[in-house]
Amino acid sequence: MTIRRRRRSASASSASSLSSAFSFFFSSEVSVLAVLSSLLILFALGVLIASPLSSAASFDVGNGNVSVELNATIENSVNSSDSTNGTRNQAKEDSFADMIDRALEKEFTESEDQNEANDAGSFNNSVAEQQAVLETVARVKPKKNETKAKEEKSFKLHHVFNLDNDNGAEETPTLIDRKDNVFIISNFKSKYPVLQLDLRLISDLVVVIVSATCGGIAFACAGQPVITGYLLAGSVVGPGGFNVVSEMVQVETVAQFGVIFLLFALGLEFSTTKLRVVRAVAVLGGLLQILLFMCLCGITASLCGGKSSEGVFVGSFLSMSSTAVVLKFLMEKSSTNALHGQVTIGTLILQDCAVGLLFALLPVLGGTSGVLQGVISMTKSLVVLIVFLAILTILSRTCVPWFLKLMISLSSQTNELYQLASVAFCLLVAWSSDKLGLSLELGSFAAGVMISTTDLAQHTLEQVEPIRNFFAALFLSSIGMLIHVHFLWNHIDILLASVILVVVVKTLVISAVVKGFGYNNKTSLLVGMSLAQIGEFAFVLLSRASNLHLVEGKLYLLLLGTTALSLVTTPLLFKLIPAVVHLGVLLRWFPPDSQSELGFKADNLRSESAKQRIAKGSLDS
Repeated sequence: MTIRRRRRSASASSASSLSSAFSFFFSSEVSVLAVLSSLLILFALGVLIASPLSSAASFDVGNGNVSVELNATIENSVNSSDSTNGTRNQAKEDSFADMIDRALEKEFTESEDQNEANDAGSFNNSVAEQQAVLETVARVKPKKNETKAKEEKSFKLHHVFNLDNDNGAEETPTLIDRKDNVFIISNFKSKYPVLQLDLRLISDLVVVIVSATCGGIAFACAGQPVITGYLLAGSVVGPGGFNVVSEMVQVETVAQFGVIFLLFALGLEFSTTKLRVVRAVAVLGGLLQILLFMCLCGITASLCGGKSSEGVFVGSFLSMSSTAVVLKFLMEKSSTNALHGQVTIGTLILQDCAVGLLFALLPVLGGTSGVLQGVISMTKSLVVLIVFLAILTILSRTCVPWFLKLMISLSSQTNELYQLASVAFCLLVAWSSDKLGLSLELGSFAAGVMISTTDLAQHTLEQVEPIRNFFAALFLSSIGMLIHVHFLWNHIDILLASVILVVVVKTLVISAVVKGFGYNNKTSLLVGMSLAQIGEFAFVLLSRASNLHLVEGKLYLLLLGTTALSLVTTPLLFKLIPAVVHLGVLLRWFPPDSQSELGFKADNLRSESAKQRIAKGSLDS
């Protein structure tokens, strides 16, 4: 009786609470939409609960006997009703949870089976549709079974950063094909979508960043350029050094943002008015330099009994200069606005524009395509370049100012959104340039020039500058990882002689071209020495030529080592510029005021008209 009274009182209280709730519900100003939403939610819950109940009933109609498991379950539950009230409540809760679990299991199992059915044939379909070729690969096993005695016997620095430990972290699988190409699996086959981490990439980035920081600090304390520290730090931790960072593809891909942001910042500081002063020597002189190097090397190869095609490639290879390294030095010396700095920057931009043309020329030199096809390909690249620059010019005068003002208005409290929008704009233009067959460098520089025409160029530069400095150091360190110290040391004699020859020839040719456009001796020599090295993009050009069998064997190794040693000695060459200028003043090659400038101040000594135009450009910008 007590239990029944409690139940009645509970039911009465629940009825009163329900009536009060309904009275409040209808008395309050609740919209009809809320009522309908509540009914829909109740209906959905009913369907969710009823679906496992209906699926629990199974019928066996094979022999004419129908057995309903659901009724048997209900009868068994009725017969076992001698438990307490607490046990009944627990059974009800368990049965409700089981029903929800069965409903979720049925729902997600069906969708999972459907996804597996769609993905199950991706391997076979790719081979059947001739989108893939079957090839034998080897999967590298992590070295976890080494004995302690062997570990104590041989210690290597890269073991400190080894991820093959017992902390439960899985290393990214590595595959090797028959040609010893190493591939890193980027997408695991997982039952559920999970967050995937490449712990090797994280470790490599930590090593490169820390080593670049230490190298920069050491060389800064020694009074040397920090770029040298970045390059040597990368060579120490790379495959040619202690081999701490052995998987370079991921690190180099991330480091490529350094070149993008370097040229983007350069475009922000760029003045089209100042470029008009040096556009003749930058465009015509830059093209003339490339043609002269190609002709000189081609004729030399023919006279020495070699292939003229190899000589022409070597000439185009040597004509490339390091955009990232030269710009970094010019920015450190505040020489980007000087006359020799403007000529140097204009020539570097022309070289970046000529990258697509050189790539189109390689198949012709390698003999894989005809001359007519090569000319058509080069003409196509030139037309695409002109159309791309024309579209960017129109956008810079119409959409870009409006977009930047909108970002400024939305970023009144914090500059986070404006900084993100600036980076996104730079990457979008660079990506578009790359998709059109041009270079990432050209697109990022064009993005900076588009913003430089607005009033927010300086503000954008302040937002992007920290990002630029970080990725620039990472990029220079990744270049250093391409330098094999042992290879350079074993062949230091021939490589050093090659570097000296390259520096002397490039300085003389470039200085003569600049001098031919009416510039004085000092400006011509400074431009020649600034562009006397071989650029990092030559690695890409060299690898493409190797794939086309244009250069092979010892010539490939010679060009590779010369390029690497040239990048290492570039900081030393820049350190020699003040001494060369001082010597030129003593020999009366340069004006007397060059002795105080030491080659790194404004050297606009070409003519009085050039001075006036540059000053006018500074006022306009």
